[in-house]
Amino acid sequence: MQALLDAIRHMPRTEDATRLFHGRGGMHPGCEHLSLDAFPPALVLTSFAELDDTAIATIGQALETRWAEIAPGEPLNWVLQIRLVGGQGSTRIMSGSVPDPHVVTEAGTRYGVHVARGQNHGLFLDMAAGRQWVREHVAARAPTQARGFKVLNLFAYTCAFSVVAMQAGATQVVNMDMSRGAMSIGQQNHRLNDVDKGASFLAHDIFSSWGKITRSGPYDLIIVDPPSYQKGSFVATKDYARLVRRLPDLLMPGGHALICLNAPELPASFVHEHMLAEAPELQFVERVANPPAFADRDPERSLKVLVYRTSGAAVTAPS
Repeated sequence: MQALLDAIRHMPRTEDATRLFHGRGGMHPGCEHLSLDAFPPALVLTSFAELDDTAIATIGQALETRWAEIAPGEPLNWVLQIRLVGGQGSTRIMSGSVPDPHVVTEAGTRYGVHVARGQNHGLFLDMAAGRQWVREHVAARAPTQARGFKVLNLFAYTCAFSVVAMQAGATQVVNMDMSRGAMSIGQQNHRLNDVDKGASFLAHDIFSSWGKITRSGPYDLIIVDPPSYQKGSFVATKDYARLVRRLPDLLMPGGHALICLNAPELPASFVHEHMLAEAPELQFVERVANPPAFADRDPERSLKVLVYRTSGAAVTAPS
């Protein structure tokens, strides 16, 4: 646990939501079960193993000491989340309070989060570089499209990709996720950033909704960010093939697909092999580097964010 305590001792104060300590990457032996995130004005410590009272008290004291240095006179708000195999665990506010509603920022964009309930907080911090890629990609290409720039966001969760795409100039984004609760938060995220015009929110099972998806296409960019394993929704080892084989028919000539895989047990080659077998029309372009805060001893176990592109020239605005 010493590596975590050292990180807390040098912890900066941040205005953006970000990871402060990433034990899960295996770079800090003995701390593989621990991570510390800033969701201002709260800090969230997550442990994937039980923590005894002594460890919790030691961490709490370290946070109190550092907070007094970087935010003198302000209360420390910190949350402890225990996540165990099988979905068991607990979430406790250890000090201070958590705003309700709770809005955080990342690169100037606002998102609603809920760190005191549920295992997922409404914004996956490890996908920050993926969101930045979407922002830059759309900003560079949308102005050249006289017909507008269309995005399909599959497994949209709370629609963070959609928000940045709309901010960057996309004229239409179709968000689809079977969770009505996530779609509702996604709509709120669009309203928080005044980009709700042109965005649609479909709370449907993707695999039974290809007709709706096709009617709104084709798309200049498709974002695919499924869970690696979610019973009743998506299991990567079983469902990836039938997902990616649909992409070529949904993309504009010259269109791009951002394919994401967050499964430590599956390397990037898993995606490449499925793309080659099921969507050979799409060519690999690049792997988006994860944020430095998420450094991993084995990159193949970390989040994989892969860019593919269709052949053919994109339709551009007349000169």
